[in-house]
Amino acid sequence: MNKESFTDFIRVLKEKNDIVEVIGSYIKLERRGYNYWACCPFHHEKTPSFSVNAADRYYHCFGCGASGDVIGFVKNYENVDFMQAVQILAVRAKLEVPAYDDRTAEEAAAKKKKRDRLAAIMMDAARFYLGNLYSGRADAHLAYLQERGVSPSTARKFGIGASLDYSSLPSHLLAQGYTPEECAESGACTRTDDGRLIDAEGERLIIPIINHMDEVVAFGGRLLKKSDRAKYKNTRETLLFNKSRTLYNINLVKKEKRAGGLSSIILVEGYMDAISLYEAGFHGVAASMGTSLTKEQARLLRRYTENVLISYDGDFAGQKANLRGLDILRQEGLKVRVVPLPEGLDPDDVIRRRGAQGYQACLDAAMPLIDFRLLAARRKYDLAKTDEKREYVAEALTIVKDAESATEREELLRRISAETGVSTASLARDLENVPKLPAAQTPQPLPMREDDAGLEKKAARFVLAACLLDKPYARGCDLAALPFEDPAHRTVAGYVLKARKEGAVRASGIFDLLPADGELAEILDLDYGDNLDSPAAEKYFADCIAALRRRPLTQKIAAAREEYERAGTMQEKRDILTRINEYTKELKNLSAGGKV
Repeated sequence: MNKESFTDFIRVLKEKNDIVEVIGSYIKLERRGYNYWACCPFHHEKTPSFSVNAADRYYHCFGCGASGDVIGFVKNYENVDFMQAVQILAVRAKLEVPAYDDRTAEEAAAKKKKRDRLAAIMMDAARFYLGNLYSGRADAHLAYLQERGVSPSTARKFGIGASLDYSSLPSHLLAQGYTPEECAESGACTRTDDGRLIDAEGERLIIPIINHMDEVVAFGGRLLKKSDRAKYKNTRETLLFNKSRTLYNINLVKKEKRAGGLSSIILVEGYMDAISLYEAGFHGVAASMGTSLTKEQARLLRRYTENVLISYDGDFAGQKANLRGLDILRQEGLKVRVVPLPEGLDPDDVIRRRGAQGYQACLDAAMPLIDFRLLAARRKYDLAKTDEKREYVAEALTIVKDAESATEREELLRRISAETGVSTASLARDLENVPKLPAAQTPQPLPMREDDAGLEKKAARFVLAACLLDKPYARGCDLAALPFEDPAHRTVAGYVLKARKEGAVRASGIFDLLPADGELAEILDLDYGDNLDSPAAEKYFADCIAALRRRPLTQKIAAAREEYERAGTMQEKRDILTRINEYTKELKNLSAGGKV
């Protein structure tokens, strides 16, 4: 298929996937006027600034600037590439995705083919490991699972397998027709210093890491023998596996969500914690695999719930880095509660020693993140010592400053007072002097005033926004006659001129030409409040046109003055002065139009 035919397919795909229905299947939308609104799924906010324009078939967040069409939304929300987003929407619309022979498409197709090949290797490796576990040669692996209380049915659900040595997996994969380079590139195998291909997880219990698309993207391995090697080990990051964007067991969490049985997610550190909790009946569980939490992981969690219960090890309170990681969850709009565990125990320990009821008691005692931060601070100090008590009070007040309500602050101050003997009145006075870190602000309608980009850039954005969104007062504007310095501005102007010739201007088409951030986001930000539709908008539009036309005139005047200085005869000087007077007259006429 050629490029034009593929473009036609993408057009049909967008038409058959109503953007409101698609986005509404991911997040709750509320209709207000002509648009639909929600809190943005790509950043934390309390007041909705994420807008879906049903008529023009695009979305735009006036807070973080995220913009795009229906393909862009699926791409960003599902954390997939362009062709994967197309595949998801094609399945939804019951369409078959064609291929075309454009160079870029060939590169995308080659990348997809490579990715599919690596995914096939990982799936074949997972099946091989699973076969090993029940081959009669994995007694140590089975004994370990039995010791940890993992039943055969749960082991199968998680695809747990066994690596028996370092050579049999590479031999198996090569026999399946994969090349040594592919085996190494998948992460399942690695090379020794002398170049031999070996199992990257040799002689370990194998835990497949499966993404939200049900693909095996990596393996975790648990060493069964005593050794100076790491007890737990993941295969390396690859085209398939990015640890910062992955959560263990998110595939089963997704199924739980679809089944309607997910009100919150328990977040643990390791795979065995997740498996143990699942075995005990706590199915809404995911694992961060021992790394500090990232924004991508927070956003992945937010797809399935707003409520996260952090259930890390019992000594977790003293780990500052992990506490900072929890703030990332809060910043992404998740409601975070922390599960206090007995000192030195992890969730798996609690399940094995106290059973499901004992762990449920820990869940019932979960506390808000700010309370847990206060508890963590308290554990660091000996309050019997005056200097440490003062240090605790100082740190505690910085935590209380982040409280979202006066009621919460008052309650926390009473707790600190009871712990330290310092009066709540004194604590309240000191709290006023504690600096508060600036929080993300809810975006306000863009004011029509001078900004850092300069007068002309502001004028260009307003003119282009009015034309792109096809405002009635902008339909007669000749964009071809206006000087646009910014390449993105020229692209938008060119798109509008072409769309007008073809019959209608649709803002969604611009996302095929420009990235959704940067200048395009600035232009779309103007479609907020009454900026483009207020009674003054038409007059302001005319002022912006005048502002854009002033620059070439001032440049002509400046050039003519330099030419005048170089002129050799009086006649040349008179001719130049005549031109300068004409330019000046035009400039005065434009200036009479008002001020941007």
